Amino acid sequence: MARVKRGVTSHAKHKKVLKQAKGFYGRRKNTIRAAKAAVDRSKQYATRDRRVKKRNFRALWIQRINAAVREHGLTYGRFIDGLAKAGIEVDRKVMSDIAIHEPEAFAVLVEQAKAALAYLKDSEFEGAYERAVGEKRAA
Repeated sequence: MARVKRGVTSHAKHKKVLKQAKGFYGRRKNTIRAAKAAVDRSKQYATRDRRVKKRNFRALWIQRINAAVREHGLTYGRFIDGLAKAGIEVDRKVMSDIAIHEPEAFAVLVEQAKAALAYLKDSEFEGAYERAVGEKRAA
């Protein structure tokens, strides 16, 4: 059986790793052992941060919606609650975009959320304090 020499394969693998390590600082870009460790770690960071990016964007959308809603006298939580009660299902990415680019349409959404929350007057909560504490509240 013919003898298999591994020089070509090793060289190709090393070349591949060093290509991925291009732009790294110091020995990490040109020493195979350091480059391989750095590339492995960079792949772990990339995998983790693809998930983190999703979280960061959702947080950004929520901040933008909150800022836009507060101009109309509501908080983010009350606004989302009002939309749910009104049966409006718009995701936060789209709502953020609407708040920035189409303020008039966003104002309509806010008004619908307020209308859905309007039925929650004191009538639903009347007597709640008495039931919880057992005494009349001083008016």
